[in-house]
Amino acid sequence: MVVSKAWTLRQHFQGFPKASDFHLREETLPQPKNGQVLLEAVFLSVDPYMRPYSQTMMKEGDVMIGSQVAKVIQSYNPSFPVGCHVVSDCGWRSHWVCDGAELTPVLPDWPQDIPLSLALGAIGMPGLTALYGLEEVCEIKKGETLLVNAAAGAVGSVVGQIAKIKGCRVVGCAGTDTKVSYLKELGFDQVFNYKTVTSLEESLREAAPHGYDCYFENVGGKFSSVVMPQMREYGRIAVCGSISMYNDTTPQTGPYVHTYMIFKQLRMEGFLCARWKHKHQQSLRRLMAWMTEGKLRCNEHITSGFNNMPAAFMGMLQGDNIGKAVVKVYCHIQVLSEFRVIRGTTCQLGVGTWKC
Repeated sequence: MVVSKAWTLRQHFQGFPKASDFHLREETLPQPKNGQVLLEAVFLSVDPYMRPYSQTMMKEGDVMIGSQVAKVIQSYNPSFPVGCHVVSDCGWRSHWVCDGAELTPVLPDWPQDIPLSLALGAIGMPGLTALYGLEEVCEIKKGETLLVNAAAGAVGSVVGQIAKIKGCRVVGCAGTDTKVSYLKELGFDQVFNYKTVTSLEESLREAAPHGYDCYFENVGGKFSSVVMPQMREYGRIAVCGSISMYNDTTPQTGPYVHTYMIFKQLRMEGFLCARWKHKHQQSLRRLMAWMTEGKLRCNEHITSGFNNMPAAFMGMLQGDNIGKAVVKVYCHIQVLSEFRVIRGTTCQLGVGTWKC
């Protein structure tokens, strides 16, 4: 018998989440039966989508939704032997018993010098989201100009790099000068801090005087109102997120995009990467190839300790992270501050104790 820890939604968020909105409980798991496995979390993901999904897909008292890289520590399922690693959508849990139906094995030839945490980032859902948004929705072409906002996030940073791989000009914006510097290191052509510019409209125009062929939308709200007039004819817009609106207590109105959509003949499409689930394995291998070739670099903001899940989630929502925000568990190392660079991949480890 294993006692698992789980973070639950004590009450629905009103505005920005608070520590009191979460509750840490313990639950005794049953012994795995034939066909089942016992999972132990190694890395857990915190992502922007959890904020709106918690409102529409969860009841108070439910375990917080989310994915994790887990290790199989007990198995009665030959498809998942003890010691293998999988990606699971079992939420904010330290352990879980399941039948393996919804588990995704980590790539069997995963390089030893690539952190497994990237299965939650560039070689996982955020990387797939970036790839499909560009290829399937925007149908981006060599020589085109792309705009991506929240460009230093888990998805945006990969979006810009893939667009550069494909021979495009990339304009990105972020909310701190440190993030702007990071995006320049990744090879973005033009980058600016949207919080410090005197005019967002003028900054976008200066970055791309002839307009934008593709727009990868992560922010929503007023930002989109400014972008629409600067889209080029037949432009394509991939709507991935609207993080500027997730914590609003009063819904925003607008933007009213119809005139620009009509006269510029724009195509705007929302998407979820699960639509192309049949391509995931092939796509993950493409992302891994770019990683091992040095064409794709990733920064991870790692918070230590399962007990710090809410803090990591709230920090991500307010933009503390550069790249993917991840929580690491089950390690006894005391960490103050460290940077780990692996094939151009930087992992920033937060202050705290990795707790077993």
